[in-house]
Amino acid sequence: MSEDAEVILFTDGACSGNPGPGGWAYLLRHVASGKMKKASGGENPSTNNRMELMAVIEGLKALSRSTSVRVVTDSQYVCKGMTEWVPGWRANDWRRGKNGKDGPVKNVELWQALVKVCEEHAVTFEHVYGHSGHPENEECDEMAVAAAREARCSG
Repeated sequence: MSEDAEVILFTDGACSGNPGPGGWAYLLRHVASGKMKKASGGENPSTNNRMELMAVIEGLKALSRSTSVRVVTDSQYVCKGMTEWVPGWRANDWRRGKNGKDGPVKNVELWQALVKVCEEHAVTFEHVYGHSGHPENEECDEMAVAAAREARCSG
């Protein structure tokens, strides 16, 4: 965990059914000033993993300049992907398994977009347990669930 992060990005994704209507949400906090920015959105149909990735992508895209960012998420998929899996996927031309024998990476376009936006910043990832009383994670969850509900109605 980077204690010298200039910005903390809290994220969450939600899906009603998998696939089904999905929502993503983020909350950005500037550490020194305490200023916050939040946003959410959704798509129908989607999956929970897609929404978890979208939350981080959209949060990082909302930054106006290169900065040090600590991403706080309840998604092991995102954390492990960015800290463990991506180097191997890139080496295997975005394919899974030894020598890519397990087929293409799922959600490859989102992983590639996340890698690209991370390259613009100094990003670290921190996993928190969902639904465990973490205030910002709970707020992101509420926003993502509301966005999924809205995606259901408009889809």
